[in-house]
This record gives sequence, C-alpha cells and structure tokens, in this order.
Amino acid sequence: MSRMSAALAVSLLGFALVSPVQALGEDSVAATVNGSEIRMSDVMRLKNGAPQLAQAPMGVVYPVILNKLIRDQLLAEAGRKDGLAKDAEVMLALKNAETQIIAQTYAMRAATKGVTDQAVQARYSEMKKKFKPAEEVRARHILVNTSDEANGVLADIKNGKKFEEVAAEKSKDGNAQSGGDLGFFRKDEMVPEFAETAFKLKPGQVSAPVKTQFGWHVIKMEEKRMSQPPQLDEVKEDLQAQLAEEALSKVIKNLEAGAKISRFDAEGKPMQAPAAPHK
Repeated sequence: MSRMSAALAVSLLGFALVSPVQALGEDSVAATVNGSEIRMSDVMRLKNGAPQLAQAPMGVVYPVILNKLIRDQLLAEAGRKDGLAKDAEVMLALKNAETQIIAQTYAMRAATKGVTDQAVQARYSEMKKKFKPAEEVRARHILVNTSDEANGVLADIKNGKKFEEVAAEKSKDGNAQSGGDLGFFRKDEMVPEFAETAFKLKPGQVSAPVKTQFGWHVIKMEEKRMSQPPQLDEVKEDLQAQLAEEALSKVIKNLEAGAKISRFDAEGKPMQAPAAPHK
C-alpha cells in the first residue's frame, strides 16, 4: 500500500473515531442566512479541514470561520440566482466533489471495520511476542561548539558543579533546560561516536569530551537496563493505524481484482497496469 494510501487511512480513522458532531453532542445552529441554517458541524468541518485552524483555540477562530461560512452562503445564493447551478464547469466540479466524498466515506468505513478493541489487543500481543529486548541507557549530555568549551564544562563538573546546572547554563542542545536529559536510548539510535562512549560509561560516570558531527559533547550515563515492550497506551494509535491500513488495502485490492480497468497515457495510448508492490 502506498504511503499516500496509508496516510489517508490514518487520517480517515481519526475522523471516524471522533466526528465533529459527536464531539459537540448536539449539532446546534450557528447562524441563519436568509432562512438557510449554518450548523456547528459546518463550523467544525471547516476548522478540522485546515491544519492552521485545527490547532487554534475555538474561541479565537470561531468568529473567523463563522464569517467565512456566512459569506460563502451569500455568494452561493447569488450564484444560484445567476444560474450557476447549471453551469457546466460547476456541474463538473460538483461531480468530482461527490466522487471524492463518496470514495473517502467508503474508505473510512472500510478502514475502521478492522479496528476493534479485540483486534488492537491481538496485534499488541503479537507485537510483544516478537519484541527482542536490547540494552539501552539513560544519559545526559552537554553540547558545545569547541573542544575548549567542552574542557571548560568538564572542569566545572570536576570542581563540584552539578551536571544538570552546567547543562542548563552552557549546553547548545534543545534539552539544556531539562539538564541535558536524553532519556533512554539504544546504541543504534545515536551517532556512533556518541553511542560508543555512552554505553562504555558506568552509572553516574561522566565522559571526557566527545566530538561528533553536531559538536562537542560531555556525557553522563545515568542508568542502564534491558528495553521493555511499550505499554498498550503508548502504541495504541499506531496499531489502530496499521489495522486500518491493512483493512483498506484489502478492500482496494479486491475492488481492483473485480473491476475492468483500462489505462491510457497522456497521448491516449494504452498502458499496462502498474506492477504489484513487493512485500
């Protein structure tokens, strides 16, 4: 299944799990324009359909969205009076929109059929059985630009200053204010020079300066352990997305197998069907 199809499955799954009307509880009237109602579901549909609006607080964007819907209704009424409802270009656009809406709604329902609590739990159990524990460490680091700066950092720590304080004051990394805490990571999740040093340290031990492509690091290893499989809550959305993708892929494959499809290139010449993707 293509990445685009997978992304569609995930996005459609999101719409299925929490629909705007369900979130509101009641689809109340937001405005009337010459007797035509604009409902809260219309507001939510527009808000959720635009990333810049979806992330904004409703109280901030609500007047903007409502004004747009009112203007659109007024313009649509004016267009209908001018006979645009029967305009060939408009009718083609409506036909295309109808096709997209029906296709997306069908895909949404097909994708979500396989996403049940039982299926998610079964997939999680399967994932846990296949999980292979790996050694991982929790470490902190202080990132600076030069070896002189790194040696200065190390001197501060040797003179009794807390690692976390030096990190907050001097580290160039984004986690400086959390004391340079990198959390737990496996060896293959860091650049080799950094990982080799971090995994050789003992808990509480601080490294000599280490150079990587990002600059100079001073590393403190906090804890070492064998990795554990993630909790269900941590991977539930990913598992739902996998199941939705698989369900939608199966439906599309069956539809393609049962359909008579002819393809033509930009010059109108017959084309062969694309090869099936390798699994």
